[in-house]
Amino acid sequence: MPEQPTVRTAEGVVEGRWRQGHAAFRGIPYAQPPVGTLRFAAPAPPRPWEGTRQAVESGPAVPQSVPHSGPAPATSPSGTDWLTLDVCTPDPGAAGLPVLVWIHGGAYVAGGSADPMYDPAALAAAGLVVVSINYRVGAEGFALLEGAPANRGFLDQIAALQWVQQNVAAFGGDPGRVTVAGQSAGAGSIAALLTMKEQRGLFRRAITHSVPGWHCSRALAGQAAAALADRLGTVPTAAALSDVDPWRLAEALTSLSAELPAHRERWGRFSQAGIAVCPVVDGDVLSETPWSALDGGRASGTELLVGHTRDEFRLFTVMTGRLGRITDEDARTALDLFAPFPHGAQAYRAALPQAGPEELFESVYADACFRMPSLLLAEANAAAGGSSFLFELRLASPALGGVLGACHSLDVPLAFGTLDSPTGRQLWGDRPAPEAVAVSDELRQAWVRFATTGDPGWAAYEPDGQLTRVLDTESRTVPYPEQASRHIWEGRAPAPFDLA
Repeated sequence: MPEQPTVRTAEGVVEGRWRQGHAAFRGIPYAQPPVGTLRFAAPAPPRPWEGTRQAVESGPAVPQSVPHSGPAPATSPSGTDWLTLDVCTPDPGAAGLPVLVWIHGGAYVAGGSADPMYDPAALAAAGLVVVSINYRVGAEGFALLEGAPANRGFLDQIAALQWVQQNVAAFGGDPGRVTVAGQSAGAGSIAALLTMKEQRGLFRRAITHSVPGWHCSRALAGQAAAALADRLGTVPTAAALSDVDPWRLAEALTSLSAELPAHRERWGRFSQAGIAVCPVVDGDVLSETPWSALDGGRASGTELLVGHTRDEFRLFTVMTGRLGRITDEDARTALDLFAPFPHGAQAYRAALPQAGPEELFESVYADACFRMPSLLLAEANAAAGGSSFLFELRLASPALGGVLGACHSLDVPLAFGTLDSPTGRQLWGDRPAPEAVAVSDELRQAWVRFATTGDPGWAAYEPDGQLTRVLDTESRTVPYPEQASRHIWEGRAPAPFDLA
């Protein structure tokens, strides 16, 4: 038996395991556990250790909450060493390998790096060093509390990226060729990182799938935090909530998220968002939304690969049991709250004259939540001097008789090549069709090419041609396919949720 791989990091030696031809190191701390006096603080540097640290198991996930439209979390209390990362490298003795840092999604309230859907084996086999991070989510990471920095989850991500800069060369990676990648809340995190001074020099390229348009004003975030604390019989301060068990706090956030629709009079659009915390435009950690920062020249463009699925919101319609049950009133509420002002509702009805309430409902939610934030990020990044490459996934899932369509998250097992993971099998079946395997190969190769060279394999998105890679049974590069939505949203970047 060959000796297990060992690497010396800045804090000490870690020993991983050989796995399928690559070396895997798991559960490496990039910051101290955020407990006690560090509970709601900015991440503190990790402590060094003596001897060799076994790095064979991923660290525990942060306490999980449930979005109003989401499934129950699969994790349970298993420790407080939440701020850890996993490294997978083709060769710890190599030098100059491109690096991909994965930031998981989960509506800013759930998720973790150890999900089998994020297995990096196929990407490592293609020559990438893959780093997957855990960060604070839910109230731990994003509740606006007196006496604590806002957007602590983003601060965790920055700390992890700083660790990568300091240590990834020891795993064979090139700190000058770091690509950050994420989907959903992970993509929203990366969009936010593009605007922050603290991240400059921490990565070179970015991959964002299904960028969400969710941000809160300070006023609204403060009210939501007060409502959360009130459920626990306390006040929204770091000192007071530090005495609350983290899992009890996560459960209270789940409960508040479920009751958001009852707050429509006070909280407007936010009452329909399904999650009671999200990134806060606080004026410090996050000074403005990514779209306004790029459009206003206050953030520089980068090399960006961005995409979305065609039927982004179908997953949530199915999960909440509302498929086939959307009423005219549901569609009217969605248009009134989420179509861009002042004439967005009329524009949707004019663009989709034959659409029933369900199509209108899903179209406006898909656009407001993911499709248009993704498109507008690509456009703003290009306008700010960056290069943007755009794709849309149109290949539909065969699951549940095909009702999911090309839904949210369908692209993740395709990109990772994890069609055989539990989620991959749920979405693509036990024996994925040849076209699914082909799209998976194309998307994964696009990731690898982009992380290596900055070119995913198709033409960049420019305002005149709007060229977009459509991933389908027969993939093709064509002008952006969702033109009706693009015209409705032109010049109307997502605005933060605010008090009604």
